[in-house]
Amino acid sequence: YIGALGARVICDNIPGLVNKQRQLCQRYPDIMQSVGEGAKEWIRECQHQFRHHRWNCSTLDRDHTVFGRVMLRSSREAAFVYAISSAGVVYAITRACSQGDLKVCSCDPLKRGRSKDERGEFDWGGCSDNINYGIRFAKAFVDAKEKKVKDARALMNLHNNRCGRMAVKRFLKLECKCHGVSGSCTLRTCWLAMSDFRKTGDYLRKKYNGAIQVTMNQDGTGFTVANKNFRKPTKTDLVYFENSPDYCVMDKSAGSLGTAGRVCNKLSRGTDGCEVMCCGRGYDTTRVTRVTKCECKFHWCCAVRCKECEDTVDVHTCKAPKRAEWLDQT
Repeated sequence: YIGALGARVICDNIPGLVNKQRQLCQRYPDIMQSVGEGAKEWIRECQHQFRHHRWNCSTLDRDHTVFGRVMLRSSREAAFVYAISSAGVVYAITRACSQGDLKVCSCDPLKRGRSKDERGEFDWGGCSDNINYGIRFAKAFVDAKEKKVKDARALMNLHNNRCGRMAVKRFLKLECKCHGVSGSCTLRTCWLAMSDFRKTGDYLRKKYNGAIQVTMNQDGTGFTVANKNFRKPTKTDLVYFENSPDYCVMDKSAGSLGTAGRVCNKLSRGTDGCEVMCCGRGYDTTRVTRVTKCECKFHWCCAVRCKECEDTVDVHTCKAPKRAEWLDQT
């Protein structure tokens, strides 16, 4: 009873949940704990993928409504966030099932008996990741918010959520153990395992680069391409409606924190270079002394001893916009 009461209190205090999500939260409080872990993971992955860009996913760190996240502009960044967060929920739940952390699921029950691949026959054994359960729960929980409203943005979010879920499934891999005389592979026991979440992140990042701008079709059931020269989006393409802001100055409605104070690379001509990152406003240079381990030697047996070396480096950070210029944008 106390457990149920605790779940109710916790679920009522998560901002941004719709009724269906609140009910799922109350029924499956242990799954919600996994979803919370998954949220940390996908935000970290998002920040890794965009670490060299003006938009670096950091607004999400400060948004306490991770489950009910609102990115007001229907941009390609929003498309990526919905896809990666949906993938993160699938990944976290599936992993929790396999680790035995959840009462409602365990290893994939369908992976039993014999099967074959290009190397021949094998027995299903070990613990195959129960990705189908992860996908089912993520679909029910994450999509519930979008199903409350029947508008263009909800349709866009549902499409990108699905892309994220399927991206995790795409990287399932067969892992096997050999049995037989001196490890010869006459007999194999195999199971399906998810790959590292980085693979999903890299894949969705490529999909972000190739995201397709769309408009709602006449009957409101799907999309048409905004530019007739582009191909129609498939189920695996990310889609968006509006062009992205430049993310140069703070604009909360666009999910932009601006680039004032961001570290940039003076020598780079890419997106992390000071010219691009600072939007032409220039940068400040600070001399910083760093202490690093150096001249490490291996001593028999079994220690590594290092010296501490100091070096002085220049750190470049973007200047803030002039006050009047900043006020125009807020």
